[in-house]
Amino acid sequence: MTIHAAVIQKLLNTGSHLGRRAAEHHFKQYAYGTRNGMTIIDSDKTLICLRSAAHFVANLAHMRGNIFFVNTNPLFDEIIELTSRRIQGDSYNHNRAMNLWKMGGFLTNSYSPKKFRSRHKKLCFGPTTMPDCVVVFDTERKSSVILEASKLQIPVVAIVDPNVPLEFFEKITYPVPARDSVKFVYLFCNVITKCFVAEQMKLGIKDGSKEDLMKDLAA
Repeated sequence: MTIHAAVIQKLLNTGSHLGRRAAEHHFKQYAYGTRNGMTIIDSDKTLICLRSAAHFVANLAHMRGNIFFVNTNPLFDEIIELTSRRIQGDSYNHNRAMNLWKMGGFLTNSYSPKKFRSRHKKLCFGPTTMPDCVVVFDTERKSSVILEASKLQIPVVAIVDPNVPLEFFEKITYPVPARDSVKFVYLFCNVITKCFVAEQMKLGIKDGSKEDLMKDLAA
């Protein structure tokens, strides 16, 4: 089995190719076909988009960029928090509220630190600086974040479902077509973390070796 085939098989094992609904017209470029009215997403195209997104995130290491993770699905919280810790490193505690943000209007209304109470009954604090990238996991629920980021010209990386509306899809800089299963979200986070941390090591920003990185991510 070739490396490419092995990677595709790993994607298939996450169920990333099983779209929940029929695809919108603009999403059909990523569709392999349909089955029982559901879209089958082309895993080759998912892999291409995932590589592009990971490459972009890795390049943020050069500017010590701040990555803003947006999620409303509690099933992903632990995965995303772990990803935030690995990427943000020592600055994680200062950015914790930002990385676990679950509210709308947060980017455009947060030019100074403020307190908010979300519907999840967690206190959140507004960031004092704008992020260099927004990563959205729940595109359907957090479409407002995509619009806000677009207004502020902040690049957006997002996992997109076949039925994502065109008005939001057009504003996503790096769309990754896939079903947002827990397994795929874990794989997605693992890939961008490896790329970002490997780039930090190359630049001498982060201590360690590739072997240490692989052990840490496999734990």
